[in-house]
Amino acid sequence: MSLTDDYVTKYPRRQHGMDHDRYAWSQLHERPNVAWPNGDRVALWIVTQLQWFPLDMKPAVPVPAGMARPYPDYWDYTLRDYGNRIGVFRIFKVLDKLGLKSSVAINSALADMYPYLVEQVNRRSWELIANGLDMGHPHYGGMDEGEEAALIKGVLDSLRELSGQPIRGWLSPIRSESMNTPDLAAAEGIDYICDWANDDMPFAFKTKSGVIHNMPHTMELDDQQILVTLRHTEQEYVDQLKDQFDFLYAESERRGGRIMAINLNPWVTGQAYRVKSLEEALSYIVSHEGVWSATGSEILDAFKGQP
Repeated sequence: MSLTDDYVTKYPRRQHGMDHDRYAWSQLHERPNVAWPNGDRVALWIVTQLQWFPLDMKPAVPVPAGMARPYPDYWDYTLRDYGNRIGVFRIFKVLDKLGLKSSVAINSALADMYPYLVEQVNRRSWELIANGLDMGHPHYGGMDEGEEAALIKGVLDSLRELSGQPIRGWLSPIRSESMNTPDLAAAEGIDYICDWANDDMPFAFKTKSGVIHNMPHTMELDDQQILVTLRHTEQEYVDQLKDQFDFLYAESERRGGRIMAINLNPWVTGQAYRVKSLEEALSYIVSHEGVWSATGSEILDAFKGQP
């Protein structure tokens, strides 16, 4: 199919390569080596997601793995809420046992309803990441800019007041952004976003309020992706985590510090028959010397502090 004459004129950023100017292209192996604190080789970044799927979800765009049955969809609703009531505490127990940290990405609506979860994060001196209002309010192309600005401000104001934390990170619900989301988040004091899964390391990201960073929050090692969507077995999940770590650990010897990001959904990995698989994989990782368990903000600060 041939392109029409107005293909470029109607889309002024259309060009060879990337069709935006958010960041410069670069090749990972041509960048300077990164040195983590204490000479550690791999920064282990665990992100636990605490999400609220409203029972009467009517999102403006389809939500993957959202409510799929007629209202009231208790099947999907209660499965997700199991993670917030039961599964998350199994995951926290494993992390505590192994001495590991987690960034916790939370919907502000859930934090408001279940403040005990925020208390548990603060008690461990872990970091909260803003994960939007709830999973029924994704950000999307064509969203009114004023409406989105008010939504982001409300989310961050609420989480900052509830937690007492500065809230430096942003993860959009279902990773869906409008063209304005990074600009609006940066205008409200966000230092890093987690929506762009196109690198193994942090990279500078341009916004109208200045340069922030994108953190490498992987989709490939998401437990929901592996165990629910792709229907891999628990042993395959463990093997994938181990294989990812082995490669990054070996690469770090030649190329400098690396980041291993693991995304956890408590309604998935927090199931009684699965949590032992998570513990097996994490135990393997921390059995190696030079593994630094850190939050997203700690990793970003160390990255930005490179000479």
